[in-house]
Amino acid sequence: MSTITLLSINTATAQPLQIQGRKVLSAIGKQPRQGRLRVGPLGLEGDEQADPQWHGGVSKAVYAYPAEHYGWWEQRRRAQQVDLFDQPLPQGFFGENLTVRGLLEQDVFVGDVLHFPDCSLRVTEPRQPCFKFVHIMGYVQAAKDMVSSGYSGWYLAVQRVGTLQAGEQATVELGPRQTPVASLLRRHRQL
Repeated sequence: MSTITLLSINTATAQPLQIQGRKVLSAIGKQPRQGRLRVGPLGLEGDEQADPQWHGGVSKAVYAYPAEHYGWWEQRRRAQQVDLFDQPLPQGFFGENLTVRGLLEQDVFVGDVLHFPDCSLRVTEPRQPCFKFVHIMGYVQAAKDMVSSGYSGWYLAVQRVGTLQAGEQATVELGPRQTPVASLLRRHRQL
């Protein structure tokens, strides 16, 4: 079993975004929250998904993203001249609910369970980038970069409701080890 650290818990309500001349709702702009948050079958208290067809629901209730990838994205944004300064991206920037350290996509399999002290979350699939992700990243190739790098993070279903708090650690209970998250993302790249 591996251990991961929950660096931050991030939530947002759906807000209008202006993308290519049209207004769309999005809750991608997650902000870190303080204190203990309740986790129900559909996700974290105070969090919304603007388009539940693609984000949210029982199988995509919570989205986790490894903090280890932040530096790579900061460099990509500078290379694309989106961010010319050495300002770190804030936790939650990728729309993730959980910013974690200690577990990467190549080590995560569908069916693995993250056991936190007061709740358990089961890995269901990788995140697929969308036009809202491209918008917040600020450059056209961002979706392709996510797929080709494999730096997608993963969705989680709530297996045991409870609470979460930043700073907690989780142990990973290995599932059937049949479908790695990284292979599902590679399959998406080939379509």
